[in-house]
Amino acid sequence: MAAVNNVTLSKLQSLNGIFAIYKKKGPTSADVLNILKQKLLKEAGVCNSNHLKRKKQALKLGHGGTLDSTASGVLVVGIGQGTKMLTTMLAGSKKYTVVGEMGKATDTLDSSGSIVQEKPYDHITREAFEEKMKEFIGEIMQVPPLYSALKKDGKRLSVLLKQGHVVEAKPARPVTVYGLSLQDFSPPFFTLDIECGGGFYVRSLVDDLGKALSSCAHVCELTRTKQGQFSLKEHVLLDERWTIQDISQSLQPCPEPTVVQKNWKRGETQAACPLPSPERAAGAPGPHRVGDTAGDRCSSGD
Repeated sequence: MAAVNNVTLSKLQSLNGIFAIYKKKGPTSADVLNILKQKLLKEAGVCNSNHLKRKKQALKLGHGGTLDSTASGVLVVGIGQGTKMLTTMLAGSKKYTVVGEMGKATDTLDSSGSIVQEKPYDHITREAFEEKMKEFIGEIMQVPPLYSALKKDGKRLSVLLKQGHVVEAKPARPVTVYGLSLQDFSPPFFTLDIECGGGFYVRSLVDDLGKALSSCAHVCELTRTKQGQFSLKEHVLLDERWTIQDISQSLQPCPEPTVVQKNWKRGETQAACPLPSPERAAGAPGPHRVGDTAGDRCSSGD
């Protein structure tokens, strides 16, 4: 068993800020966060998180905005005091590229689900598609998918459904679409670029578009290309760069808290790590955090 490298461990636990990693298609966002945590602890020579528990030296990680297991792209991560920045980070806009398929609807609204409906789509032209898209730009009302990270009585709707419970759809809620463009139209497939605000579900958009065009549709591929200040091309760390050194170099750091902030009671402090961007919005969902064990405090997803 490798010995704990106290110097490396101290450096890891001194990291405070936010950075972005690339999430591959397959694992959940929570799974990715746990994999990242284990890689960092292993680099520091900690093979058993109980070592940290005994010394009360928790490694705090959190992600800002759930990506479905079938999705890939930018996942913003907070470390240490940076976990307090995540709620504010979610206030910024996000960008996605999605490939949809017309003519088939699934129970999950994406390719991971079972086909529940098939309808003709040969009447849909590129011109008709682009014209209908205009109805989905701006502030719109959207019903979240049943299979989602949203919860009822403390349990995820997706988990309740898999357990055989009857789940009612959440009421429609306002969401914002800042930009929507058709990049490719090759029936039955189409590709969209989307810029949206928090709480928006790409799967719901694709499903609603299919219905509005007198057909149906589901998501085949989904990639988040930007979240807040982090873009897929410029800022994300691929898994081979999930190292303490690479993270420290790409970290957006937190300012040191003042003496007054340190003395404030918990629950009365304001965020110690303000967003490097001026964007602010109320009602943004909270982050998923991972301490010594992965809890399930997950934000609403996309």
